[in-house]
Amino acid sequence: MKNIAIIYHSAHGHTAHIAAHVLEGAQGVPDVRAELLQAQDLAHTPDDLLRYDGVILGSPTYLGGVSGPFKTFMDATGRLWKTQQLKNKLAAGFTVSSLPSGDKQSTLLSMWVFAMQHGMVWVGNPILPEQHAGVPYDEAANRLGSWSGLMAQAGHGAAADAFVPGDTKTARMFGRHFAETLQRLTDVAAHQPAQEVAA
Repeated sequence: MKNIAIIYHSAHGHTAHIAAHVLEGAQGVPDVRAELLQAQDLAHTPDDLLRYDGVILGSPTYLGGVSGPFKTFMDATGRLWKTQQLKNKLAAGFTVSSLPSGDKQSTLLSMWVFAMQHGMVWVGNPILPEQHAGVPYDEAANRLGSWSGLMAQAGHGAAADAFVPGDTKTARMFGRHFAETLQRLTDVAAHQPAQEVAA
């Protein structure tokens, strides 16, 4: 059984809603256990990350970056960085903003740098934008065209669950892809000779 932590901060419920769909996708993969964890809680107990084989990071985009509580969580992992205890774990990221762009890319990049500093292995978003295949824009997977991670858009002041179907569908597909990647890499490692794995 492989364990995935979906670590998020959500001030108004939008990021939490997307996190729940990412969770649903990941849980659909056999022999994978996924759970939601709030970043502000993990800021006090960062060693809890050691229990997981992969982490999916989620934050709203505030002024072109992660939220304050999410950054506090990231900073709290300093001693894990010093000892590289998260090295070789899988990582991925998602973010939500009220505009189609909103500089969400810079938020995902900050998560990527965080993962790279910890020696983690980043999993992107390989889902092709479905509107190119004729799917209506609001129903299309990866309609915002992000390959570095998952992007979703919620209108300013909208209800926490007010996402177009394409964004929630993408979140489920993204969670499933991450879990399947974790399983695939685990299977490869299991079939390698011991000396290759050690190298």
